[in-house]
Amino acid sequence: MNTVPGRRARTLPRVLAALTATAGLVLVSACTSSDSGSSGSKTAAGGVELVKAGQLTTCTHLPYPPFQSEIDGKVQGFDVSLIDLVAKDLGVKQQILDTPFENFKTGAFLNAGECDLAAAGMTITAERKKNVDFSDPYFDATQAVLVDRNAGVNSLADVKSKNVKLGAQAQTTGEDYAKKQGFDPVSFESSDAVLNGLRTGQVKAVVIDYPVVQGWLKDKANADAFEVVDNLNTGEQYGFTVKKGNTELLAAINKALADAKADGTYKKLYEQWIGPYDASAASPSASPSAS
Repeated sequence: MNTVPGRRARTLPRVLAALTATAGLVLVSACTSSDSGSSGSKTAAGGVELVKAGQLTTCTHLPYPPFQSEIDGKVQGFDVSLIDLVAKDLGVKQQILDTPFENFKTGAFLNAGECDLAAAGMTITAERKKNVDFSDPYFDATQAVLVDRNAGVNSLADVKSKNVKLGAQAQTTGEDYAKKQGFDPVSFESSDAVLNGLRTGQVKAVVIDYPVVQGWLKDKANADAFEVVDNLNTGEQYGFTVKKGNTELLAAINKALADAKADGTYKKLYEQWIGPYDASAASPSASPSAS
C-alpha cells in the first residue's frame, strides 16, 4: 500500500512464534529445479544471487486475499502466482515466509538476508523507495469504503458527518488516507481482523483495498451484511521489492511481468484471483501518481 491507502501489520513476537511453530511457512508451487539449485549454489539463472540455494525466498504478510492467503494448507494468490513465474525463470522454487508488514517499509528482512524479495500487495511510494527497490508496477489499486448496511451512510463524507466509527488496517495506506481525511480510525492488524471488526460491530465502516473487498463480497453473508458506498481512486500501484542495488533480481522480476502480460498469463491469473479483467491494470504507468 501507499502513503495514500492500504495494508497490514503484526507484532514481531507473534510472527516469530508462528514461524517457529510452522518452520517458516509454506512451500508454494512446484517450479522447475536447476543445476544451480541441486548443486547447492546460491547463484540462479541470469546470475541472480539468492539467500538460499535452490529457492526464491519471498517475504509476505498473511492473510491478504486475493494477493496471498493460505488455502487448503498452501499459500496461494495473485502475488504468489506472479512470483512463481519469476522462480520458474530462475530455475528454482518459491518459498514464502510470513513476516510483519512494517518491515516491508524499511526493507529489514531483505537487508538481513532473510528474503530475496517481498510480495505483499504493497503500494509504490517515494518514501518506501528510499529503503527498497521496486519492480515495475503490476497492479493498479483503489480503496473502498465498506459499510454495515444498517449504518445509514452512503459515502465517506457520511461516515464523517454522522460520526460513524471507521476502521482500517494498521501500517497501511488505507489507514494513512483515513487519517489525512481527519478520521481517527480503529487500527486492525490484518485484513481478517478488519472484516471481523465489521462483523462484530467494533466499527461500522472501513477503508481498505478494493480487491480485498471484492473477495469478501463473494461470500453471500458478507454481501448481505455490507456494501461498498465509495470507491476512492488514490492513484496507488503495487510493486514487488528487492534489496536496494539488487539489479539482477529486479530485472528478472520485471522480465517475468512483461512476459506474462505479453503472452496472456497475466490476464489469466488476474481473472483467476481478482475478477473480470481490467485491461488498464495490465499496463500501469511506470511512474505511479501516488506518493
